[in-house]
Amino acid sequence: VFCAGANLKERPATADEQHAWSRSFGALLSQVMHSPKPVVARIDGPALAGGIGLECAVDISVASDAAVFGLTEVRVGVAPAIVAVVCLPKMTIGTAKELMLRGNRIAATDAVRLGLVNHAVPTDQLDATVEAVVADLLLAGPNALTATKRLFSEVASRDETEAFEWAAQFSAELFISDEGREGMRAFAERRSPSWVRNE
Repeated sequence: VFCAGANLKERPATADEQHAWSRSFGALLSQVMHSPKPVVARIDGPALAGGIGLECAVDISVASDAAVFGLTEVRVGVAPAIVAVVCLPKMTIGTAKELMLRGNRIAATDAVRLGLVNHAVPTDQLDATVEAVVADLLLAGPNALTATKRLFSEVASRDETEAFEWAAQFSAELFISDEGREGMRAFAERRSPSWVRNE
């Protein structure tokens, strides 16, 4: 199991306790989403309810074809409120409505088609696929990865004119940074940049 959601047998007793629990889960999802480093999920089993929320909060997800996904909250009499914050941006409204209202489970290949998951692969290829994703990430400049993750929140929060202006300034800072200069020097010299480990 990747994550089957909250333990329904051990729920908070009062509304205040439930609110505190829900806020802490939301804070966890936010930390995953806004981690300065890329977060990759390896999913080889069910990702249900809060588990889909956790999966949607990561940057890149790789699932085995044995994995199943479901926003199943309505089947226990609640709504996928906290996970909606991270899941809705990945889906069309029509897809989200069907998944959230029906509460059924879907296969990994369907999760890819619907935009919830990046890759669905046979179980025996899961580790190799995750390793290939991580290997690609390790070729990127560490500060460039953090900067790229920042784009998703910064650009989305501005209108087009303001976004272009912000992006121009941000881009200029990156190009003249030590990491940017090293990357361009390495490219010109046909060598690996200093952050790449040559093993």
